[in-house]
Amino acid sequence: MRPVDYAIEKLQKALSQLKDARDRAVDDLGRDAVIQRFEFTCELFWKATKVVLEREGYRCDSPRSCITEGFRMGILSGGQALLDMLRDRNMTSHIYNEVVAEKIFQRIKDTYINLLGDNLQRLRARL
Repeated sequence: MRPVDYAIEKLQKALSQLKDARDRAVDDLGRDAVIQRFEFTCELFWKATKVVLEREGYRCDSPRSCITEGFRMGILSGGQALLDMLRDRNMTSHIYNEVVAEKIFQRIKDTYINLLGDNLQRLRARL
């Protein structure tokens, strides 16, 4: 299996698991599971973006640079929303506040899951 296919497959599985966690979340434990799966999915998203960009001759080394370049090249959509998602993902490592956790959880459910799904399709279309 090509590295790009493997990266896309892993991202698809993680996104599916994130959606499943969202659908099952009924309490703060469920919310925390969604946030943890979101962290993992974001990591796989930027790495899949990196692999696609490398196939097109661009090298990036950080989540921000890969997402910015993917948007600039027209591979990804939702540039600012993707950067907001990355900011929220980075904040999840330091959540000690229930209000902040709940706000990020709502953005994951309301925005980021669809954003990730749309961009997964865009990455696939680029192959």
